[in-house]
Amino acid sequence: MADKDDGRRAAAVFDALGSGYEKAFAHSEAHRRSLEWLLGRLAPGSRVLDVGSGTGRPTAETLVRAGHDVRGVDVSPVMVGLAARQVPGAAFTCADVRRLALEEGSLHAVCVYFSLLQMDRGEQTELIGRLARALVPGGSLVLATVPLDVEGVDTVFMGQPVRVTSFAGEALAEVVRDAGLTVLAEENVLFTPDHPEAGPEPHLFLYCGRE
Repeated sequence: MADKDDGRRAAAVFDALGSGYEKAFAHSEAHRRSLEWLLGRLAPGSRVLDVGSGTGRPTAETLVRAGHDVRGVDVSPVMVGLAARQVPGAAFTCADVRRLALEEGSLHAVCVYFSLLQMDRGEQTELIGRLARALVPGGSLVLATVPLDVEGVDTVFMGQPVRVTSFAGEALAEVVRDAGLTVLAEENVLFTPDHPEAGPEPHLFLYCGRE
């Protein structure tokens, strides 16, 4: 999904989902465990980027409450508006992260929760590399995705048409390692979003460090 319309397509999907997305994923214990792991690695006042920040909950909210300097970026103006109201202590930008300027060595942590799935594999690989370089030495990256070997597959997600591209788990771990990060831990779970049109889906959480 490399053309400019793809960003608008993803924005339309999440504009339509709005707060329903937060409700559907609110009971993800694996997501909260990954945030606890991240908090355990961060010094007070750390700079954190939340890629695909959605409604701001639980990621940005959890990090702000812990005293960190959080910036969220999301392609959906509806999501950014919700996040700004719900988590006023963070700064949210409506932008395509593929075109976001990232200063090398400027961040202590990056969160990427299910925000790569509407990018093609080349874009995902390039972005992970840029995010890795944006980390300070010792910085952390948490990456969550649906670990399937699929490319450009049209499907329906919570009633919305989407085109999905992903990597199988080990292939994604290799992308992360090639970006200069170490996979310190991982968790695989089967999760069912709280939505009448959702079914069980595999989730992979990679806990990574720039050592």
